[in-house]
Amino acid sequence: MNQLLNTTVGQLLEEQAYMFPEKEALVYSDRNLRLTYSQFNDSCNMAAKGLMKLGVAKGDHLAVWSSNIPEWVTVQFATGKMGAVLITVNTNYRKAELEYLLSQSDATTLILMETYRDASYIELLYELIPELTEAERGNLQIDRLPFLKNVIIIGENNYPGTYNWNEIIEMGNQISDEELKERQQSLSAYDVINMQYTSGTTGFPKGVMLTHSNIINNAYHIAGCMKLTSQDRLCIPVPFFHCFGCVIGTLACVSVGAVMVPVQEFNASEVLKTVEKEKCTALHGVPTMFIAELNDPHFASYNLSSLRTGVMAGSNCPIEVMKDVIHKMGAAEITICYGQTESSPVITQTRANDPLELRVESVGRALPMVDVKITEPGTSKELPYGMQGELCTRGYHVMKGYYKNPEATKNAIDEEGWLHTGDLAVMDENGYCKITGRLKDMIIRGGENIYPREIEEFLYTHPAILDVQVVGVPDAVYGEEAAAWIILKEGADLTVEQVRSYCIGSISRHKVPRYIEFTKSYPMTASGKIQKYKLREQSIEKTAHQNL
Repeated sequence: MNQLLNTTVGQLLEEQAYMFPEKEALVYSDRNLRLTYSQFNDSCNMAAKGLMKLGVAKGDHLAVWSSNIPEWVTVQFATGKMGAVLITVNTNYRKAELEYLLSQSDATTLILMETYRDASYIELLYELIPELTEAERGNLQIDRLPFLKNVIIIGENNYPGTYNWNEIIEMGNQISDEELKERQQSLSAYDVINMQYTSGTTGFPKGVMLTHSNIINNAYHIAGCMKLTSQDRLCIPVPFFHCFGCVIGTLACVSVGAVMVPVQEFNASEVLKTVEKEKCTALHGVPTMFIAELNDPHFASYNLSSLRTGVMAGSNCPIEVMKDVIHKMGAAEITICYGQTESSPVITQTRANDPLELRVESVGRALPMVDVKITEPGTSKELPYGMQGELCTRGYHVMKGYYKNPEATKNAIDEEGWLHTGDLAVMDENGYCKITGRLKDMIIRGGENIYPREIEEFLYTHPAILDVQVVGVPDAVYGEEAAAWIILKEGADLTVEQVRSYCIGSISRHKVPRYIEFTKSYPMTASGKIQKYKLREQSIEKTAHQNL
């Protein structure tokens, strides 16, 4: 495993199609779609040639706005073959956010589905670009989006000013295999091939530029840590537009010849049904997904005996949830990943054969060929084992930079190539890390540092509490106080005073949340990250009116 693959996304798929031509590559259980590696490779070639015929050049930026449909995966590997940079668009985006992304990314082509949940992407598209109704498709002239030339709709219908996905596939017949091969051979493993916008838990989204080498090697080593092989079948309910879906998910599968089994849009019962029907050996998810699956009213009726491994990541993984996934779902070798989009995304990971306590109490150790150190925040001074500081990382996985934002790139990556994550962590003598919070999440109450993660882990031990998030709220006397937002288990009943009583005597008095609020859900990004800054805003608003 201690090697780097010097290849491109397109070449990687071709190698697996050569090795495993008749083996299943992509399975959509609900629509009975089953493609072998040979068939999937052929469909990606046709899509790549269609995009070339459309005039999409190597290095052009191509945005995809859809949920986990088969065409998304096809586009991921088709762009990897013909060299367009895949821009992943958050499915929760609406008009203003889409305009920002298309403008900031200089996208020449937008591919989208017709509707997503209760949103009509078509209506949003024509609201954003009314010129489309009269425009010459393939040669759009939009003042606000000067780079945008093509819009492609995935679906059966045809719309003014746009192409239909099936037309693009048909156009692939007009480009020879030799032309595609020539294009593919002109690509380098160090070319940018994927651009993801930071999910907006803090600040304004920035375009993270990732190369073939960044994401392929990250995917390959992630697969190794979870013991994923060509014999495995991975259920992928996490969104493709996020690194979790398209690197830890699809690309990790292809890196070892495993089967991709996506779920189009997350639904706990659909995931459980898919795992049972397809005999999936691996399952990915953010903690809230696993919590939903474990609490599905029919959970006990599903046969999950095939499950062995997977990844839980995306936000803090509560210890009790991890134990339930191992013991109740049977994923005895499930791993925890930690990282961020800027690191392709994984920095550390537990190993499938790590003892249980390490897999529930840490986020693992550095991936092979990845450097990790803990530094004094705001400096490059490395701290000894057991001391809390900022986690920094260096290696093949660090992004090329933020698109058109050299200042932000310089702030994130220092002169020695270390990416400063902004996350607080402690590392033990074996290299295993515990994430203790974010620099910005840290609460300073009367000069005492409070790390929300510590309070959250304690409150998770209460039998009535399903989930909890702790944030800091400004206070005139102490500077900041802790506010806890609690989701109760179904049928459970708990009062504010009972929560306080549970804390007093068990954790330091200054850590006992001053404010306690019960809620049904948290504000979240589409990739499953809890937006703590929004909880903080809500807390400030409530405390101002003394309603908490």
